[in-house]
Amino acid sequence: MSTGQALWRQVPPWAVDTSLVVLAAIDAWISLQDEGTPSFTWACAALGCAALFLRRRFPLAVVLLTLPMAVLQDVAVAPMAALYTLATSTRNRPLLAGCALLNAAAATVLWPLSDTFTAEDRTWTLIQFVYTLATAFAPVLFGQLVQARHDVARQLVEVEEAREHERALYAQTVLARERAQLAREMHDVVSHQVSLIAVQAGALQVAAKDSQAREGARAIRILSVNTLDELRHMVTLLRASGGKETELTPQPTLADLRQLIANSGIETTLTGELPSGIGTTAQRTVYRTVQEALTNVRKHAPGARAQVSLWQDARHFGVTVTNTAPTRASIALPSDRHGLVGLRERAELLGGTLTAEPTPQGGYKIELRAPTQAA
Repeated sequence: MSTGQALWRQVPPWAVDTSLVVLAAIDAWISLQDEGTPSFTWACAALGCAALFLRRRFPLAVVLLTLPMAVLQDVAVAPMAALYTLATSTRNRPLLAGCALLNAAAATVLWPLSDTFTAEDRTWTLIQFVYTLATAFAPVLFGQLVQARHDVARQLVEVEEAREHERALYAQTVLARERAQLAREMHDVVSHQVSLIAVQAGALQVAAKDSQAREGARAIRILSVNTLDELRHMVTLLRASGGKETELTPQPTLADLRQLIANSGIETTLTGELPSGIGTTAQRTVYRTVQEALTNVRKHAPGARAQVSLWQDARHFGVTVTNTAPTRASIALPSDRHGLVGLRERAELLGGTLTAEPTPQGGYKIELRAPTQAA
């Protein structure tokens, strides 16, 4: 907005209306300088000028009230102001055209009417009518232009508001995805480590002969269990926002798989291989699948052995983690039940599937299968 427009908008409406009335009154007074002007003509001029005070509330009525003074006088300010106000307040094009025609006709009528109306008079009357009609359409067109400008400005504001709303929604979506990914990483990494502490503390509690050592191992196990329980609630809250995209860095790859197995505390055999040049997303998915499967073995199948098989065929690749039946009773640990859900989400990102089911021998099997093109 320019400085001039800003200053104009600061002018109060009553000041603008008063200025128009004064200008219209001066215009009418100049045209009424002839001696012997009837009082009726003065009254019509006063009515037409004063009506401009009401032009914002009753624009059509004000246009009609300025017609008598246009018939009796050669004036321009009051009729043009009335037509402009009407044009800015209505979208009825036929009404605007009719008012412009009325104004042109009123300004062209010879008053008082004369019986001696020659052909030359008719020609000049027609010329004057066309000229007056063009003059009357000028404020109408300008008023419509101002109305269109206001419409465009309002639409621009609405578009900007819609864009702000879209940006806010996009930011919320990104935040939701980050929360979901953070929840998945918390479960895959933090839960993995804490559950290992709990399992090792439980084993130490059972094997220790010194009562003080057993009590210390018991305290560690209880704290680990409570930590897992709190972590489960945090993951549940974070996952409430949903989302299946975005990844956090740094992320593990297949190069870290052997280290994961070595640190798992489970007798595990690794066999097979995956396609060469496999992408980082696929590597991460395979790693997290093995990590979650070994975590479940520690939790629910103490003493069991595990087999991690990497495989590929003409159309698919994947990993199968199978464990034997447990050899001793498991220690009760809280389960957030989000591990397999997160793995299925990762598999879906690759266009694959994840299956988890018990084996006939009393163990358990988790298998990730993804199309080769996803590698």
